[in-house]
Amino acid sequence: QVQLVESGGGLVQAGDSLRLSCAASGRTFSSYAMGWFRQAPGKEREFVAAISNGGLRTYYADSVKGRFTISRDNAKNTVYLQMNSLKPEDTAIYYCAAHYQYVYVRSKPDYWGQGTQVTVSS
Repeated sequence: QVQLVESGGGLVQAGDSLRLSCAASGRTFSSYAMGWFRQAPGKEREFVAAISNGGLRTYYADSVKGRFTISRDNAKNTVYLQMNSLKPEDTAIYYCAAHYQYVYVRSKPDYWGQGTQVTVSS
């Protein structure tokens, strides 16, 4: 089992950058594929980015490709989401998630964090 805690959210202006972090508990973090999701007001939660347990494979939603970068540091039990060129439509609560298998982390994660708010003003 793994517990996830996000941080790094905040209020920024359009065009700014922000880096989210997700700290995981447990000794098996490196066994999990990790993902980031977001939920905007009035909308369903959507997939943003995923990374394999070793960090060699990544996958992005089309809406963030080229602007967001997911990475991880297994020594620190942490996964990151670097967000550049932020747009007002990126405003959402951002969640990190985990699954043992990379193929499933973006569709049915087993574990979720509590979320961190990102607000982008125009």
